[in-house]
Amino acid sequence: MNASLDIKRRYRTIWISDIHLGTRGCKADDLLDFLKSTESETLYLVGDIIDGWRLRRSWYWPQSHNDVVQKLLRKARKGTRVVFVPGNHDEFARDYHGLLFGDIQVVTTILHQTADGRQLLVLHGDAFDGVVKHAKWLAHLGDSAYTVALALNHWLNVARRALGFPYWSLSAYLKHKVKNAVQYIASFEETMADEARRHGADGVVCGHIHHAEKRDVNGILYCNDGDWVESCTALAEGFDGTLEIIRWLEVEGNTCAYSSSRMPGSLRSTASSAPSTP
Repeated sequence: MNASLDIKRRYRTIWISDIHLGTRGCKADDLLDFLKSTESETLYLVGDIIDGWRLRRSWYWPQSHNDVVQKLLRKARKGTRVVFVPGNHDEFARDYHGLLFGDIQVVTTILHQTADGRQLLVLHGDAFDGVVKHAKWLAHLGDSAYTVALALNHWLNVARRALGFPYWSLSAYLKHKVKNAVQYIASFEETMADEARRHGADGVVCGHIHHAEKRDVNGILYCNDGDWVESCTALAEGFDGTLEIIRWLEVEGNTCAYSSSRMPGSLRSTASSAPSTP
């Protein structure tokens, strides 16, 4: 979508997460296009915006990643209420709970009230992931393997495109297979729904597992806004309180960015809804 046409999609609220700025897998160009093409009264950044884990190992910060940060700061300056809820990859920001960073509010969790009166608990979700909570070293190991899979994913799809085949997410497929091998104590979605119920909320909005979803879980509305590494998705609230998942690469005219090339096709994630540590 060409944002220069100034045809913007307007929402009451937008949630995005798992951008992973500082990694080669981040779809910064697609996200920047999304941010330029949408407006909202409130914008929630639901964790893993910056990948501190990866940046500590090796520095990668192209201009497009800087452009995303500048765009977020500009939105905050121009009146959008921007709320940053840190995740496990940018957990350093949790030390600044309750403070403002360039007009961006930093909180570890927050309750959001929709236009139709529902209370939604907003948090990243890593605290309820058995791997991250009980074995952080295993989570880092999984992160390294995931990065390698993303690199392989690029070249696989270059070949698939040359042969006329549609996009296929190798990294999501591998994540599904690997994560299913780990026996988690409880389902991620059910655990998140239980946490929302404990807070007296009607629903929960989270990220973390790179799998966009909106469904009822035992009477609680479970929403996951997905990611900007594979699926390029967001959760949005209309002015009547209606919630929807935006699959940006499926919007007419949008394409997916791979390094210097632009490749068409959907990045619909096939990842499982079990907990993961992307």
